Amino acid sequence: MNKSILKGTLLGGLSILIFAVLAVGGYKVLHRPKVAEVVAVKEVTETVMTPREECRDIQVRQRAPVNDSNRIAGTVLGGITGGIIGHQFGSGTGNALSTIGGAAGGAYVGNKVQESMQNNDVSTTTRRSCKTVYDKTQKLVGYDVTYRLNDKEGVVRTSFRPGPTLPVEKGQVVTTRPS
Repeated sequence: MNKSILKGTLLGGLSILIFAVLAVGGYKVLHRPKVAEVVAVKEVTETVMTPREECRDIQVRQRAPVNDSNRIAGTVLGGITGGIIGHQFGSGTGNALSTIGGAAGGAYVGNKVQESMQNNDVSTTTRRSCKTVYDKTQKLVGYDVTYRLNDKEGVVRTSFRPGPTLPVEKGQVVTTRPS
């Protein structure tokens, strides 16, 4: 076999192979889709909790401060009053016993009357009560876009609401806002 025929055959076959690869590659480059069809668009939101202070005035009832916690004034006044009343009864030794009994009973009653008055002595003041409450709002963070490209579906997130198509560059969907 002649070397030149063999060289020619090999070069011809190689040329055909290179031409075929370039033709298929060129066809793919020329026929790449320029847009992807948008199939569905779903808004994506997130819940935002915003704190704020809420205050109101409330009425507070509290016992007034006590100056005589042992209730000495009520006990003494009750004892004196009870002794005077007890002295009005009996004579001699009976009078002395009724005076002492009246003083003891009056002291006890005076003590309890002062205690009751102290327990019922309340003052009302206004107090400001504050608490933190949270307002909920929904914030749009983007769109989940389902698209179809070359008979295949995919999902991308965009920051803008797309139209019926998305641009495609080098076989990839472009997710930035068109200018």
